[in-house]
Amino acid sequence: MLPSYWRDPSNGIAYQVQVEIPQARVASVEDLQTLPVNPAGVPRPLVEDVADISFGTAPGEYDRYNQQRMMTISANVVGEDLGAVSRDINEAIGRLGNPPTGVTVNVRGQVPAMLDTLSGLRTGVLVAIIAVFLLMAANFQSWRLALVVLSAIPAVVLGVGLALLATKTTLNVQSFMGAIMAIGVSVANAILLVTFAEKDRRAGLEADAAAESAVRHRIRPILMTSVAMIAGMLPLALALGNGGDQTAPLGRAVIGGLVASTFTVLLILPVIYAITQRRAGRGSGSWHPDDVATA
Repeated sequence: MLPSYWRDPSNGIAYQVQVEIPQARVASVEDLQTLPVNPAGVPRPLVEDVADISFGTAPGEYDRYNQQRMMTISANVVGEDLGAVSRDINEAIGRLGNPPTGVTVNVRGQVPAMLDTLSGLRTGVLVAIIAVFLLMAANFQSWRLALVVLSAIPAVVLGVGLALLATKTTLNVQSFMGAIMAIGVSVANAILLVTFAEKDRRAGLEADAAAESAVRHRIRPILMTSVAMIAGMLPLALALGNGGDQTAPLGRAVIGGLVASTFTVLLILPVIYAITQRRAGRGSGSWHPDDVATA
């Protein structure tokens, strides 16, 4: 039915005109059937004379997105994180099977943005690890020493996971950024230890003695770096102040990753270094003519 408009001759503005029956007069099907059709007040015909009225169902509202009909399904997600809700939604959509012809299912809102952000962060971490590996291989002129430096990263991931699990914190953008920060500090500590150990080994010490000497001489700066970072993140992890819950995952991830990586760099990394470099030569692996071999 097309809308009716009445143009006011005094101002030229058109107004939409609608005629409504009082709700009290259409409380049942019988009330609808006895409504007159002729506006002149003639008792006949009535609605029942020209139409059949029956109960049925129909959408109460039509929604459109870019001129395409759509139906929105919403639910209460209080107490659940966005990642868990996204998994539940995908499982529910999968249980429904293939949609009918002409019907498509799209998840909109914050879920696509969250997935894109986490995917970008994962890609960034992977690229950063590869870049650090290549830089360390060029710096130490050894693939094995580059792998020794990167061996501290699994400890960071384990520490972050345990910290988030212990504090019942989800893996989100903030905790992901905290993990990246912890990886950076851990790699820096590992580079410091391996550099001094390799320097002593090339000076004539055995790999075991070089690793022990590096730990003994570098334990103070490594502990100072880690403890200072952990102390700085404590107020953040405790969610002090207004809005602290939003940034608390970053501090918790940093603290968990640094605690685990510090023990790993000081206790496990020297063992890995000693095993890896036990039979390594002391000569320079560089092809540059100005790099003098010491073997």
